[in-house]
Amino acid sequence: MSNVSSTIKSIQDIMRKDVGVDGDAQRLSQLVWMFFLKIYDDREAEIELLEDNYKSPLPEEFRWRNWAADPEGRTGEELSEFVARLFETLKNGLKLTGKQGKRATVIRNVFEDAYNYMKSGTLMRQVINKICEINFNNTQDRHTFGGIYEQLLKDLQSAGNAGEFYTPRAVTQFIINQIDPKLEETVLDPACGTGGFLSCTIDYKRENYGKKNAADEEILVNSIHGVEKKALPHMLCTTNMILHGIDTPTQIEHSNMLSRRPYKDYGEKDRVDIIVTNPPFGGMEEDGVENQFPANFRTRETADLFMALVIKLLKKGGRAAVVLPDGFMFGEGMKTRLKEHLLTECNLHTVVRLPNSVFAPYTGIKTNILFFEKGTPTKEVWYYEVPLPEGIKAFNKTKPMKLDDFATCADWWGEGKKQSVKAKRKNRVENEQAWKISLEDILARNYNLDIKNPHVGEQISHDPDELLAIYAQQQQKIQGLRDQLKSILSAALEGKN
Repeated sequence: MSNVSSTIKSIQDIMRKDVGVDGDAQRLSQLVWMFFLKIYDDREAEIELLEDNYKSPLPEEFRWRNWAADPEGRTGEELSEFVARLFETLKNGLKLTGKQGKRATVIRNVFEDAYNYMKSGTLMRQVINKICEINFNNTQDRHTFGGIYEQLLKDLQSAGNAGEFYTPRAVTQFIINQIDPKLEETVLDPACGTGGFLSCTIDYKRENYGKKNAADEEILVNSIHGVEKKALPHMLCTTNMILHGIDTPTQIEHSNMLSRRPYKDYGEKDRVDIIVTNPPFGGMEEDGVENQFPANFRTRETADLFMALVIKLLKKGGRAAVVLPDGFMFGEGMKTRLKEHLLTECNLHTVVRLPNSVFAPYTGIKTNILFFEKGTPTKEVWYYEVPLPEGIKAFNKTKPMKLDDFATCADWWGEGKKQSVKAKRKNRVENEQAWKISLEDILARNYNLDIKNPHVGEQISHDPDELLAIYAQQQQKIQGLRDQLKSILSAALEGKN
């Protein structure tokens, strides 16, 4: 089967006829658990050729090949009743100990918050038969599905979804290329979503450092770690890892990294070599989560809490790349304390400023990639402003950002891969896109890192998306001043009492 795209469209058209499936979110959730079981079964077929006496963690009757693969198999009410038993078994009836315990745990974790929304067993059979047309052991089908999988995610997103925008592939690839993770280095994404950074890391390590033997593959698998609190992205990330050849991705946890343990309880054994992440920005954590953090870092803003945790979880000499909005750069109050902590504990060596439209159409908010290393304080910060390609006024769904758009930044960055990470940055020069600022100047600005390109004059834009983004930034500044005023008044009242 070569046209996976048309198959996905056919499946969505069938689902729209089912009265139980309400909207894109439920359609995607329904699709994903079905795809997971098909992908898992295809992967098991490969494993059975490589491992003698392989035994599936799934009871025989619940393996995809035994209930779904026959196009003339169960349908109607019989299929609906069977799927109800399937869910009960996968959620509560798998054996989580013994040789297949880890694999069973992965399946249980995927299904713990999954649901079958389809009411019609007849329509469900039609969907299953369409899914069976895709062979996930076929390289072409697997590659094509990767693109469709990303498109499904993009279609699901909307601008008002608490800042949870999936990172464009070009951004993840650029970050991983510059971070240059070695085979044995542990890599964490504490807000991993669907696993874009982690899958890119896997591909990068295999291409640049793996020797394609079992020992190296085991090192690679054990080096990848991710945490995601929402059920659907977690399910997608687990599926993504299996598609990338990690058969038992138990290191992809379904949890909220911000609340599962107090900040002070993380020790040396929890630290990692590399952190790459795009934490949700603009969203607020539920009450009480901020109490897991020290008083000087307490806030309900998700991205700020993640930033504090990233610094905590890096090993000495470890490196990170974090995508953050402009609001972090100019924000005051707790953000000022967090930036002071960052520049004291880490060397913030590079800030890559991205065009407004990188996350279009979901948001026009301007974003930045902060690259830093833990263990030495910051002395100067280099900035690089990535320009829009010639002839393009803004990125959008049909013209997304491409890796080639980072080419000038990658060339400016420094030497090639054979050099050490620090040596790569030795020969940097200022140009129309690049400039640097000293720590002294940053201190004089009270840790305001929102530093405009000095080589470009003040420009007036009449683009509605850019104006709305500027308005949003102004509102963030106003809210920051309000919070600061509240803190001053609260402190004054406490002193009076």
